[in-house]
Order: sequence, then C-alpha cells, then structure tokens
Amino acid sequence: MILVVSTVRSFLPKRAISSSTNFRFRSLSGTTGDETEWPTDKVRSTFIEFFQERDHVMQPSSPSAPLNDPTLLFTNAGMNQFKPIFLGQVDPSSPLATLKRACNSQKCIRAGGKHNDLEDVGRDTYHHTFFEMLGSWSFGDYFKKEAIDNAWTLLTKVYKLDPDRLYATYFEGDENVEEDTEARDFWLQYLPSERIIGCSAKDNFWEVSTIPKL
Repeated sequence: MILVVSTVRSFLPKRAISSSTNFRFRSLSGTTGDETEWPTDKVRSTFIEFFQERDHVMQPSSPSAPLNDPTLLFTNAGMNQFKPIFLGQVDPSSPLATLKRACNSQKCIRAGGKHNDLEDVGRDTYHHTFFEMLGSWSFGDYFKKEAIDNAWTLLTKVYKLDPDRLYATYFEGDENVEEDTEARDFWLQYLPSERIIGCSAKDNFWEVSTIPKL
C-alpha cells in the first residue's frame, strides 16, 4: 500500500490510494473504458519525480525501527525523520537545517502504540500494519495554496484521476482553533462546495501523542 499525503508544516487534507499490488486509474475522460495499470513502483517514482521537478529534495526512507529516536518503537509516519525540524531541535550542521522543500517515500509500521491499526486491518481497503507513505513537505517556504495546487495537478494531470470523483476536507474549527476557511477557499478553485467537507479535529487532525496540560 502507498498512502499519498500532502503536508505543509501541519497536516493538510489527505487522500489514500491503496491496493495490494497494483493501482488501476481510469482515463481522465472516462469515455474509452480503457484502464492504465500503475504498479507500485510507478506510483512511487511518478510522485517523487513530480516533486523533484518542483525543487523538492528526495529524502531516503528511514529504517522501520528508528535508530536515534527512543520515543518510537517503529517508524509510524512519513514525518518521523523530520521531527527535529518540527521540534526546533535540528543540528545547525545537519543537512536538515537548510531544508526548505522535501519529498519522501517512508516505510511505516503501525502495530502498537497510539496509532495501532491492527484492529482495523481487514475492515476496509486502506488500513495496513505495514505501508509506504508518500509525502511532500515545505519548511517555512510555501504553504496551503501551493500544496493544494500541487496535489490537484498531481492527481488530475499526472495520475489522471477523474476530477468528478475527488473530494477534499478541511478543518471545521472547534473551541480552540478557528475554521480553516483559507484551505476551503483554495479548494473551491477546483471543486464544488458540496465536495469540500468540513471535518472535526478527530477526523482532520493527526497527533503523534497527547500533549499534557500544564
């Protein structure tokens, strides 16, 4: 399985495309009935090449069992290798210190801890204990508009998914954080309002751990 995630400093709406061995995307027009076979290697290489053409640095996958992160038993997300950047702990002499744009294909295991997918395996088509997560990242460079533009171009022009079958989500807000109308309005450039869905923090935010209240 490959999970496609577009991320810019915080997690933006994501759409999973999954299959056991191959991906089959119908032609954009949908009129010929033909299908193009997309093996996993092609999905992965197409994603990486797309973002490399847009000045993203390819970051090799980290080990599935982290070598230098005692807080994790397994690498469970594509953002793990960028934790020093997010936490402001990056070594100034590290290549991560000057990283502005990145893309990666991270091998992930979710078989324990807070994000344990074991109970969901077999209940749907996209929960697995081992998978690859494709991600695009911006660190203080571009933000929501460019991330959404890239996602739309990749899905509809490169992978040629049918635009009429795509939906987007945005954060609908809660007592602590305002509604993300900015992301919603960017999506309105591509999708009708009925296919842009506001979601709660439970559905639209992803947390590695619970932050204790002081």
